[in-house]
Amino acid sequence: MPIVPALAALRRSILLLVGSGFGLRLDHWPGAQPAAGRISANARKKPLLKGGQMLDQLLSLLRGTACLVLACVSLSLAQSNSDDPSSSAVPRFGHVFIVVEENHSFSSVIGSPDMPYLNSLANQYGLATSYFADTHPSIGNYFMLTTGQIVTNDDDFTDTVTDDNMVRQLLAAGVTWKSYAEDLPWVGYTDGDMYPYFKHHNPFTYFSDVLNSPDQLNNLVPFSQFSTDLANNTLPQFSFIVPNVLDDAHDGSLADADSWLRTNIDPLIQSPLFQQDGLLVIVFDESFDTDTQNGGGQVAMVVVSPKAIPGYQSTDFYQHESTLRLLAQGCGLTHFPGAADTAPDMFEFFKGSDAPVGALVNGAAPDPTASRTAAPATLVPKQQ
Repeated sequence: MPIVPALAALRRSILLLVGSGFGLRLDHWPGAQPAAGRISANARKKPLLKGGQMLDQLLSLLRGTACLVLACVSLSLAQSNSDDPSSSAVPRFGHVFIVVEENHSFSSVIGSPDMPYLNSLANQYGLATSYFADTHPSIGNYFMLTTGQIVTNDDDFTDTVTDDNMVRQLLAAGVTWKSYAEDLPWVGYTDGDMYPYFKHHNPFTYFSDVLNSPDQLNNLVPFSQFSTDLANNTLPQFSFIVPNVLDDAHDGSLADADSWLRTNIDPLIQSPLFQQDGLLVIVFDESFDTDTQNGGGQVAMVVVSPKAIPGYQSTDFYQHESTLRLLAQGCGLTHFPGAADTAPDMFEFFKGSDAPVGALVNGAAPDPTASRTAAPATLVPKQQ
């Protein structure tokens, strides 16, 4: 019998004994009643053997022992439940990463011969097959991934964002973080675009929690720092990774983006640090402008982790607010910014999940007939 059900059964049995005071009297035991005749009711209230006081002390001792055993079982049961992978919760990860790619639809990415590496990750780990961006253009999706709000749809936005955000929650929980942006001019840079770096692809440069703190500004670093931090085992607990627009499929090709992932992200995935307890999400910010399904069109979202169900494909409906919730939960946070607070959980991607279908999506229950399968997926490249 598995340890948790066994402990639970033992605990229930002891509770029955303790709760009933054991119900133990010698005259109720098999073979204890005298062979000659019946005894009166009054007689039954007295010990049938000499030394009844000793028997009462023995029963009291047994009750005390049972209470001690019950306490130990309850403690073990609580610990077992906290470690039980079948509980419906996102695991806690030592290191959480997200890489955001640009401006391509689900169908142009998944199965594409131009992205063999990303598709290999989707085959090996987890893929959301009904995932949609929230809006067009890019900036609102980046804010949704970090604040749980669109905030603005103006890519030229320059204001300071004071809304609740990932940095605020990470700092409150004592979780370390960095934004690694490729071709960021220097550490702490918060000014405008310097091609091929785009400011509006780096949402942390807008947050008051960062702008008003010299210490937090130091967490805005060029991506060139990432390999050094990985090699030195000094990566923060949360990393937001921003390729430049030549390497995120914005201005460059899908093949360029895939090559960049293989070169820069595969060493992370293969590292002992990640293989111990890492979580990586690779997601496209939005689909093509002509794809406006659910706001920003259907996009690819891949979940990579040693704790993920191998080859898992989800058909549940998700958007960027669920990814924000997943990242926060993976960091151990319990408070989630904006729409992430009520977004559907994504715990179904992880080993042992018994997540029920039926979480509310935009206020409506999803199709209860929608299936989730853990069968390995085979993604066939599209014909050119």
